[in-house]
Amino acid sequence: MNEWGPVLAVILGVVEGLTEFLPVSSTGHLILVGHALGFTGDVAANAEISIQLGAILAVIVFEREKISRLLSGAWHERQTLWSSLGNSSATTWASRLTASMQTHPNLWFILGLGIAFLPAAILGLLAHGWIKSYLFTPLTVASTSIVGGVIILLVEARTRTASATNLDQVSPRHAFWVGLAQCASLIPGMSRSGSTIIGGLLAGLDRKVATEYSFFLALPTIIAATLYETWKARGAFNDQDFLALGLGMVISFLVAWAVIAVFLTYVQRHTLRVFAYYRIILGIVVMLVVR
Repeated sequence: MNEWGPVLAVILGVVEGLTEFLPVSSTGHLILVGHALGFTGDVAANAEISIQLGAILAVIVFEREKISRLLSGAWHERQTLWSSLGNSSATTWASRLTASMQTHPNLWFILGLGIAFLPAAILGLLAHGWIKSYLFTPLTVASTSIVGGVIILLVEARTRTASATNLDQVSPRHAFWVGLAQCASLIPGMSRSGSTIIGGLLAGLDRKVATEYSFFLALPTIIAATLYETWKARGAFNDQDFLALGLGMVISFLVAWAVIAVFLTYVQRHTLRVFAYYRIILGIVVMLVVR
């Protein structure tokens, strides 16, 4: 089963939907499944990235009310942003910014997403070709799966006090550290979700807020990566290939929608250790199989 078509698209769509928002690396799982089925090469690498769009659409639908309030609030807040920053009654720029963050939370939340998005976007543009050429391998996925699992266990073992227990308490400072952590996810197997959730925990977010912020950060990150990859791959796919890709996106959308709801409930009551153990076991098994 090494030819791109509807059957393979459904399989990859299910894998993508199940793993995109869990801290286990959807790209890593797609690479492993692709190699197991004999689906490798440029078309495979392009499909494995492009199919993520379905999962990200699930976030938009699941979080539609919050996204609508965020955009509506930001639209209304824009009118008073500059006047508040130029208010001479505030003696320093630091105090003006602090006051603005309190009175314009939606605008600053969107700005924070931009700050978090930039590090991985810049690094990804610079290293994209090299990563696809040399790191889209089962051995890379196995190694980073183990490393990521160990990191999760170490972070979960730390005693910490969360400074943000609500999504609207996520500041640009939090966003910056989450964005730096997201850079690790450029390596297949490290997991975008895992990197950003762990980055959020280390930055001071509680587990649920870190998880939900990871969902929101996925919007610009995955949409940009998917559109970029799909545009670059336009010559590699014919009309039938794009139809299969669309089917895979629909499947990943449906599966991811269910996973998001379950995962958000799970992290309110449990740690991420089970995913760490899974990653470590998976990495060891893959190493034994491919050596």
